[in-house]
Amino acid sequence: MENQYTPPKVWTHDAESGGKWASVNRPTSGATHEKKLPVGDHALQLHSLATPNGQKITIMLEELLALGKDAEYDAFLINIGEGDQFSSGFVEINPNSKIPALVDKANGSAEPIFESASILVYLAEKFGALLPESGVKRTQVMNWLFWLHGSAPYLGGGFGHFYAYAPEKFEYPINRFTMETKRQLDVLNKQLAKHEFLAGDEFSIADIATWPWYGNLVLGNVYDAQEFLQVEEYTHVLRWAKAIEARPAVQRGRIVNRSWGEPWEQVPNRHSAADIDKVLALKPE
Repeated sequence: MENQYTPPKVWTHDAESGGKWASVNRPTSGATHEKKLPVGDHALQLHSLATPNGQKITIMLEELLALGKDAEYDAFLINIGEGDQFSSGFVEINPNSKIPALVDKANGSAEPIFESASILVYLAEKFGALLPESGVKRTQVMNWLFWLHGSAPYLGGGFGHFYAYAPEKFEYPINRFTMETKRQLDVLNKQLAKHEFLAGDEFSIADIATWPWYGNLVLGNVYDAQEFLQVEEYTHVLRWAKAIEARPAVQRGRIVNRSWGEPWEQVPNRHSAADIDKVLALKPE
C-alpha cells in the first residue's frame, strides 16, 4: 500500500493534521479560558449549537411547548468552532465540553444536565410527556434511544468525518463507515416498515433523538450524501423522516442555536417564541 502509515511507539498530538476541527480538538479536558455563561429569565437554560445533537433538545423543548407544557427556555449559542465549549462557565456545567448542556433553575437548584439522551429523559420525566412512565412501551422507547446513542458516533464521527470533513479522502475509513451507516439505515428501515414511529405507534423521545441524525441524513440536510448512500432504498426511513420534518415543533426547534444557512434558518439565541416566529416569517412562500 502506498503511503502506509506506521504508528510511532508513542503518539503525540499534531494540531496541523486534524482538518476542519484541528483548532479545537485536543487530547486533554478542562477549560482553556475564563468566561461566564449568560443567564436568562427562564428556569431552563440551554447552552448548545444546532448540530444534530443540539437539535435533539431544542426540538424536544418545542414539542413540549406545543403540548402545552410550561417548558419555556433560554437557548444560548455555543460556537464550537471558536472554542466556546472550553470556557470555564461551560466546563462547569459539562466537564466533557460537548454540546448540549442544560441547567434547570427550578426550585432554586440550578441543576446541570449533560449528554443529549440524559437531557431528553430528564425533560420527558419532568414534564410527563413523550416517554411512557413504565412497562413495555417505555422499554421500547429506551431501546431505540440507547440504539441511537451507540450508533450515531459511527455516522457522525465515522462516516461524516471521513466523507465530508477529513482533510484528505481515504478509501478504507470511508468504506468502513459507509458499510456501517448503510447497515444502520437498514435496521431503521425494517423497524419503520412495521411501525409509524421508531418505538411503535406513538411519537417519542426515540424519534426526537434519531431524526436529527438519520432524518437529516436521508433528507440531505447533512453531508450531501444521498446519492452516495442510495437513500432512496430506505423508503420507510424516508417516509418517517419527511413526516417528522413536517411537524411544526421540529421546524421551530431545528433552527434554534443556528448561525448559518438562510436568514429564515437562523435563531442563534432564543428567549421566547417570538424569536423563532420573526425568523420563520422571513421564509419565502
